[in-house]
Amino acid sequence: MPPGKVLQPVLKMKVDELFLCWLSESSTQAMLQDCLQRIKMPGGPVGVGGDAGQPGPPFAAPALACRPRGLDSPGAPSLSPASTALPLGAASSARSGPPVRGPRRSAGTRVVQTRKEQPLPPAASLSIPTFYFPRGRPQDAVNVDAIIAKIERTFAQFPHERATMGDMGRVAKACGCPLYWKGPLFCGAGGERTGSVSVHKFVAMWRKMLQSCHDDAAKFVHLLVSPGGSSLAQEDFIPFLQDVVNTHPGLAFLKEASEFHSRYITTVIQRIFYTVNRSWSGRITCAELRRSTFLQPEVPGSGFLGVSWQNVALLEDEVDINQLTEFFSYEHFYVIYCKFWELDTDHDLLIDAQDLARHNDHAISTKMIERIFSGAVTRGKKVQKEGKISYADFVWFLISEEDKKTPTSIEYWFRCMDLDGDGVLSMFELEYFYEEQCRRLDSMAIEALPFEDCLCQMLDLVKPQSEGRITLHDLKRCKLASVFFDTFFNIEKYLDHEQREQISLFRESESEGPELSDWERYAAEEYDILVAEEAMGEPWEDGYEAELSPVDQKLSALRSPLAQRPFFEVPTGLGAVELYEYEHGGDDLPPS
Repeated sequence: MPPGKVLQPVLKMKVDELFLCWLSESSTQAMLQDCLQRIKMPGGPVGVGGDAGQPGPPFAAPALACRPRGLDSPGAPSLSPASTALPLGAASSARSGPPVRGPRRSAGTRVVQTRKEQPLPPAASLSIPTFYFPRGRPQDAVNVDAIIAKIERTFAQFPHERATMGDMGRVAKACGCPLYWKGPLFCGAGGERTGSVSVHKFVAMWRKMLQSCHDDAAKFVHLLVSPGGSSLAQEDFIPFLQDVVNTHPGLAFLKEASEFHSRYITTVIQRIFYTVNRSWSGRITCAELRRSTFLQPEVPGSGFLGVSWQNVALLEDEVDINQLTEFFSYEHFYVIYCKFWELDTDHDLLIDAQDLARHNDHAISTKMIERIFSGAVTRGKKVQKEGKISYADFVWFLISEEDKKTPTSIEYWFRCMDLDGDGVLSMFELEYFYEEQCRRLDSMAIEALPFEDCLCQMLDLVKPQSEGRITLHDLKRCKLASVFFDTFFNIEKYLDHEQREQISLFRESESEGPELSDWERYAAEEYDILVAEEAMGEPWEDGYEAELSPVDQKLSALRSPLAQRPFFEVPTGLGAVELYEYEHGGDDLPPS
């Protein structure tokens, strides 16, 4: 073969080769010999009835006279025994009449050969109504021209018909949006680059928005998303939250402490993703926003206990930012940040496994700490390379640790306990974590339950659908998932559960009404303790007071209103500490 010539397959040669292989098989030879014997038998071709090697019925030959009249025309080919199709070997019944299937098959073959394929009508797909609206269901009642006219009248009140960031509140109201959409609206129209937005540029942007985005979730994502993206990353929320920090009256005291702005924004972003990003993808889609309470309040009776009605729209109506406990509470941020600062001894905003193990007086087992740092529930290369987690990862850890009843926290700890990642907690994995609990109980001179007895209790508690296999769905159905998790890796809470009766636990889990969640209760108690320690002049741990003293000196007067009242109007666990003795002190509290 000359060089460079490409081999080309020959289809006919391959077909001939396959035909010869089929013809040379013994079963093929036996079938052909049997058919040949039937053809040679007197009486003409044999019908399809009968077994192989047996002569056909005596009326098989006259069946040739039953062919249609159309086949007797001079142009039609005569039907000879040699041209009869091979029998199919199917058994026939004597009650089926003369075997006319041979001629009918021939006639049917002619019809099939002359039939032309008819194209399928495309109208069947057009009859299905549209059911998928990724940017919201279009609304016929929206009067775009009226909305644009209202926006133009609002811009006419500004100098040169250009709106600054301070004017965007009125523009947001003209658009029919909540007040704190002003930041995303300003950035979506390109105002962060020029410092102001012209009426023509904003109207063009909003008209396009109304035509392409038909609900609040789609509009919010379109305003904040990076160019070319379709979902929100964590950094996309920074302009929106920075405007909240700058303009919300409940955060006015933070204007003098700009070093805390990024910490507060990071905390709120992590809480938004903790609650809204149910896919754990690191990006929030329109569908996830629609299913959450971030933009819209929840319909009464449709959610689970512990879900509050806090959302972006309430930022405008609620002056006290601490009442928005689901995302924006400053007091919740204060608790989280102080807990992190206590563990971060070198104050580099990173903590390692030894630092995290000191949380709550070493309550969490070493094996669980190792699983947290294994990358099962953390993102970023710091964990894999340096063995450290950031403040953002600590926010997820603390909320999951203090409230193990939410779907995200159950998923968090399930990922940690699922060692092989097969989506099932096996008995081996449960025993792996329980061994350390037994050793710690022995060191405390407390007799631990054998693993078999503990396993029976946990299986009775969870009631898994498959015997010996606990899935994520099983734990989400269980109302006492917190008891299950604490049994295997939190020694302090395990002992607390053991001292309380299971009946009381069930009553707490089945209680209805607007009661505080476990996280809200924990944050309220810890905040009261922190404020009381500040008020009483108790020092923090070594190194903590020196780092915070400059900030405390600036914010002591601003933070004093927070120290004058408890977080919630419910009894706390402080006992002998009386917070109200500082209510009318008159002077500012000394820095801690």
